[in-house]
Amino acid sequence: MSQHPSSVRDYLTLHFLVLIWGFTAILGLLISIPSLEVVFFRTLIATVLLVFIFGLKGYSFRVENKELAKIIGTGFIISLHWILFFWAARVSNASVCLAGMATTSLWTAFVEPIVNKKRIKSYEILLGLIVISGLYVVFSFEFDYWQGLAMAVASALLCAIFTVINGRLTKRHSPYTITLYEMMGACVFAGVFMLVYSGLFSEQSVQFPLPMDWLWLLILGGVCTVFAFTVSVELMRRLTAFAINLTYNLEPVYGIILAVIVFGEKERMTTGFYLGTLIILVSVLIYPLLALWDKRRMAKRTALES
Repeated sequence: MSQHPSSVRDYLTLHFLVLIWGFTAILGLLISIPSLEVVFFRTLIATVLLVFIFGLKGYSFRVENKELAKIIGTGFIISLHWILFFWAARVSNASVCLAGMATTSLWTAFVEPIVNKKRIKSYEILLGLIVISGLYVVFSFEFDYWQGLAMAVASALLCAIFTVINGRLTKRHSPYTITLYEMMGACVFAGVFMLVYSGLFSEQSVQFPLPMDWLWLLILGGVCTVFAFTVSVELMRRLTAFAINLTYNLEPVYGIILAVIVFGEKERMTTGFYLGTLIILVSVLIYPLLALWDKRRMAKRTALES
């Protein structure tokens, strides 16, 4: 059965975005400034670029106050997601961070029904338990990295939440409008968090990027944020939040391979780590098969009843 060309194009585009995002943890480690500063400057660059694009193309900045509050609030969630993501990579390494992020689609399986007021299916609970067992295996073999893994799992939950919210926002607003105001919100949140943290909890003052950091930050803010984020939001008009997050599960595969290539021995983990990560990945990749089986079963039951 042949697919519609646009579906193939959307699928390939999504994989390209996942490859880009697989590189973000590596960029976060290449940049010398702390995680809060990374997110602040990333979102600041993204906001400036988007304002320039809006001016160049003559897009309208106008959004109703109620909707604007929702979009900026979602930006706060995205900011915290990125802060935890980069922090996780710093306190552990890129591989551990990406293994925790692999739980995103299972979180989405629970978040999406709650937001859309639908029943959570029994097989989703079962797969959730399998993912927990995979995380337990990773924890048991890489206990020294428990903080990084916990931060990455929390970051994955926030990713699931804002992806589901964006899936609803795309029905009412353009991808560029959503991305602009979410980046503004993320920048404000990271800026306030950064000032409070450096003032109350850290002995160091706010750090500014070194010359080489600016190159990585421009790639992070331009390619990994403005381009990738806007295109992903646009894809949400045609693909479900779960379908997108399911493909995101290849991010740790791409990212771990890239991390080993870039950082070498520092990223090589125990066999137990890879076993636990494999359990997580297999469980989330089984989900669409079970969802398809359940959909056909329900359709058959409906046909018999009618």
